[in-house]
Amino acid sequence: MILGVVKEGRRESPFFRPESLPAMRNTSYWVFFVLIALLAGLQYRLWLGDGSLAQVTQLKQQIADQQGENQQLKERNRILEAEVLELKSGMETVEERARHELGMLKEGETLYQLAE
Repeated sequence: MILGVVKEGRRESPFFRPESLPAMRNTSYWVFFVLIALLAGLQYRLWLGDGSLAQVTQLKQQIADQQGENQQLKERNRILEAEVLELKSGMETVEERARHELGMLKEGETLYQLAE
């Protein structure tokens, strides 16, 4: 067992000397301020910096919006592809479009237009 030196009625530890106290205080203040600065820097990066929580939330919203738009475009492409296949395979669709969009008639047909 290590016993400390008894000086002026009190026992002193061999590991702690009162004369080293001012140097330890100065060092501990620096360590404290460095740790506070480090903590502040990490908090800044977490809340406001690159890759912050706000930015991650915004990017997740953009991804959701883009996925919704992609789904709509896929549906539109599916409809257009079905229409193209129908136009390639059958003449009924071509005839129907020619009648409705271009106002064309077959030979011998008469068009009656009613005005309201």
